Amino acid sequence: MRVVERYAVYILASRRNGTLYIGVTSRLAERIAQHKARAVRGFTQQYGVTILVYVERYASIYDAIAREKQLKGWNRAWKIKLIEAGNPNWDELDPTAC
Repeated sequence: MRVVERYAVYILASRRNGTLYIGVTSRLAERIAQHKARAVRGFTQQYGVTILVYVERYASIYDAIAREKQLKGWNRAWKIKLIEAGNPNWDELDPTAC
C-alpha cells in the first residue's frame, strides 16, 4: 500500500536569490494561488514572494510542521543550497505537479 503524501512544505521566492518564505499546507495548488493573487495580507504580499521554487511532501502533518520549523531555523545559505540542489535555475514549479 502506498502512503499518500498529503502535506507540503514549500519555499517561495520573490526572484532568484531574493526574499524567501517557507510554509506548510495540505492544499498546495490552492495555497500557491492565494500567494500569487496576494489574497492574504502579510509577509508574502508585502514582499512580493510568489514564485514556488521548492517543495517537499509528507504523509503526516506533524512531520511537515517539524520540517517547516527546521527549515525556518536554517541560515539563508543553507536554504539557497537546498533550493539549488533540486532547482538550480530557480524555475517556477507547477504546484499541481509537485
